[in-house]
Amino acid sequence: MTETPMPRDPEDSSLPMRRRDAMRHLLHMRRFEESVKLGTPPPVRNSALAGLQAALATALCVPLFLFSPWAHLVGFASLGALVALFGRFAPKRSRTGIVLQCAFWQTFGVFAMSATAWLGWPRAAQLTLLAASCGFYLLISFRNRFGAPGPLIFIFAVGASVADTLDLAQVAERSLATAIAATLAWLICVASETLRHPPTPERPFPKDPKRSPSELRFMAARVAIAALIVVFASHALGLSHPAWAAMGAVAVMQGSHLHVSMHRALQRMAGTMVGAAFAWLLLVQQPSAWLILAVLALLQVFTEIVIGVNYGLAQVLVTPMALLMTHLAAPAAAGAALAPERVADTLLGALIGIVIAVALSSIEDRRMLAHHHQKRLPG
Repeated sequence: MTETPMPRDPEDSSLPMRRRDAMRHLLHMRRFEESVKLGTPPPVRNSALAGLQAALATALCVPLFLFSPWAHLVGFASLGALVALFGRFAPKRSRTGIVLQCAFWQTFGVFAMSATAWLGWPRAAQLTLLAASCGFYLLISFRNRFGAPGPLIFIFAVGASVADTLDLAQVAERSLATAIAATLAWLICVASETLRHPPTPERPFPKDPKRSPSELRFMAARVAIAALIVVFASHALGLSHPAWAAMGAVAVMQGSHLHVSMHRALQRMAGTMVGAAFAWLLLVQQPSAWLILAVLALLQVFTEIVIGVNYGLAQVLVTPMALLMTHLAAPAAAGAALAPERVADTLLGALIGIVIAVALSSIEDRRMLAHHHQKRLPG
């Protein structure tokens, strides 16, 4: 959803704006009530089209890899197909360029993290690179106006590429599989560009708020710090997918206002728990790859339709999609046990993310939160 600047109030200077006051405002019942409200979605046609394009790219790539000598790369092909989700509200003739850029950065993320295993980097160095990637991809996504889903898809790819040991051929295979699927997704977007609905005065496209280069650098640094704390905490707790925790923190902290960050934290935690339960029910049945593929296609389309209505509802669909893709990538190691770990990582990431967001907030951030809180008190 589009975030608009909060109006300034002449009495702002009298509002409590300490960090403890900010945390008290964030834990107020009003934030919980606000997080379950449904918003007005942007034009559904373009969002649904992006989901269909990603689903089509997945439906074409996954079987090609499953029935080839490179079936072990199906997870990376699925990651490449996700670049079709970007740029849905980009101006005419700009969207295909955005998707092509995202194809490069998605492939680069897989290559860079995979290369660390080939170079023999210890796990601590890999986790540090993962945290740095969170800040880097936030900066890239916002500066180049890639739009939804922002840096999270790139972080997902980087995290999925963590490995203990790889040889150079395996690094090349992973990168090539991602690039092939991403290129196919780009071609699908090019071929169906005319199906995108143009904006109208009555239904304009949502726009990300404009941010200065210095503001973007600060946001990226803050996200990287939070991700660094989160991934090492996840690793220390023995969780196997610290990237999920990092994504939880990034999702919370990329909001431009503290109350939006709290909404995202609550919505991500609640939506993940419901979505993980659905994924668990499906995975305990040991579904075939074909059933997983069909479910993935449906989830991709419906996620893009509902994400503009409520972020929490979208998480109910995003969570099983992520777990099913992880299961496809490593069916022997994955399974129903993935669901509780996804919940644990998400809770950890969201909680640490909101704490770091408050700890590193500016006086202006806290002023806006205090103003927002005061305006929504009864009476």
